[in-house]
Amino acid sequence: MRIRAAEAAELPVLQDIERAAGEAFRPLGMAAIADDDPLPLDVLEGYRDDGRAWVAVDGADRPVAYLLTDTVDGAAHIEQVSVHPDAARRGVGRALIEHLADAARARGLTALTLTTFAEVPWNAPYYARLGFRRVGEGDPALTDGLRAISQAEAAHGLATWPRVCMRREIAAARTETAPEAMPRAGRITPPRTAPAIPPSAPSR
Repeated sequence: MRIRAAEAAELPVLQDIERAAGEAFRPLGMAAIADDDPLPLDVLEGYRDDGRAWVAVDGADRPVAYLLTDTVDGAAHIEQVSVHPDAARRGVGRALIEHLADAARARGLTALTLTTFAEVPWNAPYYARLGFRRVGEGDPALTDGLRAISQAEAAHGLATWPRVCMRREIAAARTETAPEAMPRAGRITPPRTAPAIPPSAPSR
């Protein structure tokens, strides 16, 4: 499985992945999540054009999963991560998140954040296994940006089911470079500040 930047022609495929991934919510009595429309193409294009959309591809270079990210209060925020059911349970979601962690570390960011359903097995419990912790009232990690995202999600109806904010610290990269041979870091397109949450339910 390889991870690369999403391409413009693939954006409808990302919508298909989102629809397929959303079906897993239906047996849990969360049909509204399964039926919610994926992100519009223009929103996806904004992420892609800004270098904030990655896909995991199969051996034929076809996307089977994707991740979108924003920068929220100095952290790399996972806006969306969806894996097609045909590629589930293969570590694809984990690989996308680790890819984001590496990119965030290279930019000097110190954490990953996300919001997710608290009781869905492949949401909060899964992210806890990947090193994320819940942040709630009284925790300084619950920043104004995360609060705003949670409020926007509640307005969209996601608070019908318990949701939580989560955070994972990113360790600084170790450098063992001789002083006379210090390389320059590769350029990574900086994300824009997180926009208002679009009207779509995340598969996370």
